[in-house]
Amino acid sequence: MRTLLVVDAANTVGSVPDGWWRDRRGAAERLRDGLVPYADAGIDGHPGPLDVVLVVEGAARGVESVPGVRVDSAPASGDDRIVELVAESAAEVTVVVTADRELRRRVGELGAVCVGPRTVYPTRR
Repeated sequence: MRTLLVVDAANTVGSVPDGWWRDRRGAAERLRDGLVPYADAGIDGHPGPLDVVLVVEGAARGVESVPGVRVDSAPASGDDRIVELVAESAAEVTVVVTADRELRRRVGELGAVCVGPRTVYPTRR
């Protein structure tokens, strides 16, 4: 079985004050593109291949999937959609990328491993 990597787009791009708020969709697209290598290479402690899902919400809805990264546009709360994905996952291991404490608690109760945005997103651009 493969590992599922679920990325909280809003929280991850929000971790770097690079002007993302002026173009939320563009920031989500840059994050998506930066996640592609992790599909094959994996992340620390979780070797590839990984099934990578980027959860977007709000102004970032409608960002398209690319080979290696499936984009899931949350119909409402991105956090709620992430919890749903974790609950539905048949993966052996599910890893969630977020710094949101409440989301970490919610998905942790479902057995997910949580890592911070720095795992997949640089702190300086």
